[in-house]
Amino acid sequence: MHDHHHHHTVSERLGWAFALNFCFTIIEFIGGWLTNSTAIMADAVHDLGDCLAIGMAWGLNKLGDKEASTRFSYGFSRFSLLGALINGVILVLGSVWVMSEAIPRLVNPEMPDATGMLGLAILGIAVNGYAAYKLSDGKTLNERMLNWHLMEDVLGWVAIFLVSIVLMFVELPILDPILSIGFTLFILFNVVRNLTETLRLFLQATPDHELREQLQQKLSTLEHVSDIHHLHLWSLDGEQHVLTAHLLLNQNYEQAELVKLKSTIAELMSVHSLSHTTIEFEFPDESCRDDSATLKIHDHQN
Repeated sequence: MHDHHHHHTVSERLGWAFALNFCFTIIEFIGGWLTNSTAIMADAVHDLGDCLAIGMAWGLNKLGDKEASTRFSYGFSRFSLLGALINGVILVLGSVWVMSEAIPRLVNPEMPDATGMLGLAILGIAVNGYAAYKLSDGKTLNERMLNWHLMEDVLGWVAIFLVSIVLMFVELPILDPILSIGFTLFILFNVVRNLTETLRLFLQATPDHELREQLQQKLSTLEHVSDIHHLHLWSLDGEQHVLTAHLLLNQNYEQAELVKLKSTIAELMSVHSLSHTTIEFEFPDESCRDDSATLKIHDHQN
């Protein structure tokens, strides 16, 4: 029930962000044409990319609400991570496009309608700021990546707001591309960092090394355990982590003792937010099945 409510809340936030961005993008295209502002038209195209990204994230999040199936036994939460990866790529490409539009204007700047720019900038800051606020409570990588989409838009409109005020008094159109390049580089740096983290998780890298060390240390303190191997910690979507491990027992225990050990392990793991936990017991005279499988694959390759 809690997980369903969580997905519903995320979907609601994404829905609000999508509706606001879609409506405002239409206004931007009209406003950019009326004010003859290439900066606003560039931002409108970029916002169109944001709409596609947020819409896709919204759809993927709804898909993540579906129950697990035999084909997708872990459920569909990982689709949210796929959305974050695609969104990051779109945002990087969008930022590169903005740079390609802004750099030529350093050489040949044009004077737009400063008054019209000011009005659109105020509206842009309000709309995109509210959309960013709606996603600010989000914890998933998908929401964090989309929040950077919206923060880029807010900073872009702040730049247009400042430039429009200056242009109303001084003819310095070159300020527009300078500010555009500045905020795009800042956002690009942060998005690349988040995109790198998303890519690592997508490739099933360990999401939290400190957590992995804590889990291994706790399992090592069990008096029944002589060795731990094949300990893997990975994440479905950046929030829901999966743990698997093989515990080599120091002797052959009766079923009652094994049940007690399982209860102890469950208590140790309960303080950590693990969505799936799989612990396998191995006895002293038993060979590890996974090690045998690895050796067979290695021998076959040779």
